[in-house]
Amino acid sequence: MRKVLAEILTIGDEILYGQITDTNSQWMSAELDKLGIKVVRKTTVADTEIDILTAFEEAEARADIVLITGGLGPTNDDLTMPMLAKYFDSDIILNDDVLEHVRQFFEKRGRVFTEMNKNQALVPKVAEVIHNDLGTAPCTWYERDNKVFVSMPGVPYEMKNLMTTRVLPKLQTTFQTPVIYHKLIKTVGIGESFLADKVKDWEESLPEHISLAYLPSIGHVKLRLTAVGQDKALLTEEVQKLIDRFLEIAGKYVYGYDDMTLEKAIGEMLIEKSKTIALAESCSGGYVQHKITSIAGSSAYFQGGVVPYHNDHKVNLLGVKEETLAAHGAVSELCVKEMAEGVRKAFGADIGASSSGIAGPGGGTEEKPVGTVWIAYADGNQTIAKKLQLTKNRILNIELTEIAILNLVRKSLKD
Repeated sequence: MRKVLAEILTIGDEILYGQITDTNSQWMSAELDKLGIKVVRKTTVADTEIDILTAFEEAEARADIVLITGGLGPTNDDLTMPMLAKYFDSDIILNDDVLEHVRQFFEKRGRVFTEMNKNQALVPKVAEVIHNDLGTAPCTWYERDNKVFVSMPGVPYEMKNLMTTRVLPKLQTTFQTPVIYHKLIKTVGIGESFLADKVKDWEESLPEHISLAYLPSIGHVKLRLTAVGQDKALLTEEVQKLIDRFLEIAGKYVYGYDDMTLEKAIGEMLIEKSKTIALAESCSGGYVQHKITSIAGSSAYFQGGVVPYHNDHKVNLLGVKEETLAAHGAVSELCVKEMAEGVRKAFGADIGASSSGIAGPGGGTEEKPVGTVWIAYADGNQTIAKKLQLTKNRILNIELTEIAILNLVRKSLKD
């Protein structure tokens, strides 16, 4: 079965100027994917005749379906409808059904219906009009040479309602679409290039109908397996077998799949092992605690934490030895070990974890430059510390420290 391809066009200078954010395209892409329709391009187009007509022509050459949002207002700068009429060589007519809908829309809201509002009822004669329940701008559908154009209002709630109730069902009956099945494998603690090299043979063995994409982000690498076929159950089974092989090669880096987050994965591991945790964060400023407590039900395993920025609090609250600070400083292996052990005991937790470092942009020395961070884990049986050499960016260093602490906890619980 051949792939059905779509292109999304968003029309409006306000998007190009950065005055509003285009959230429509992301939502539309996700919904089309569920139907097995592959989006090949998203384009934002200026409010000019040449740009709009060129975008129509290029999109039609690439895709089977062209979905357009925006530019449907009643004023002269709203060009989508007249440009569609020109592109499809059609006259523009006054649609009586749309006119009556617009009139009632205004009257029901106690608003004056003006001559300009009548412009909303002007549509290309060749178009099939699709009723817009939630607004005045009509949705229009065009077919030519086995290609489909659909024009919708740019207001998100209007567009989503039209897509869900009218456009997507109509596309399903118009095109015979394949099944597209995605599965995300989420990893931490290994860089993209190192992971790619590690699973190179596995990747090269993927069948033609299953593709792999690497999706790196701060501290994480996601791998997306995309399978295309006709039987979802069969595709799901094939992908799972591939994941089983992947786990044999790189399973120690995998913390979850699809919507799983690292902090949620840690929470599930703690619950499974009936363990509790407490945190002492200096350079990460409580960010790890924030991430842990963002998960519903975290009170089952999170005992509490402190942010002992000043060394006095490391000593008085956590029992860090003054001689440790004098001899090694707060940013040291011995200090974070004592912090992790101290916070575990102070909160009566099974596990304590800690951080101390130089987040920046100032405060670094030749011996300990900005980005030097120590983290530690303690569970009563073992105390592990790890040194990180991060960046000169303060916020990035805090995020990377959070990920490193959670990954240290994950690895320790897994062993």
